Amino acid sequence: MALTDPIADMLTVIRNASSAKKPTVEARRSRISEEIVKLFKREGFIANYKHMKDKKQGILRIYLRYAKDGTPGIIGIRRISKPGLRIYKRMDAIPRVYAGLGCAILSTSKGIMTDAEARQMRLGGEIICYIW
Repeated sequence: MALTDPIADMLTVIRNASSAKKPTVEARRSRISEEIVKLFKREGFIANYKHMKDKKQGILRIYLRYAKDGTPGIIGIRRISKPGLRIYKRMDAIPRVYAGLGCAILSTSKGIMTDAEARQMRLGGEIICYIW
């Protein structure tokens, strides 16, 4: 029985759409995926997102951001902690993604947050993904 990873699926859809210069992309909605997309918007990697209703859990429509010259807002995105291998880091061991140009998304005891917010609140947690 194959386990699916909805977060990895969402990140792959975003990565592929960004490299193909698509204006929007749709992914399955879950509470954690919506929190991750909310952080992407707040950090400026995407333009916006919208929760669309369907007969199941819902869909997230994600509006990708591009510069005037067509450069995507998301250069790279990588899943770190997977269902088969969880990666946890203490506050002092949280990595800096591309020397601070990117960010790590963490799941902490206080919720989903960026690496900078986790350091400021002196929290460690599970590293969900890197985005730059």
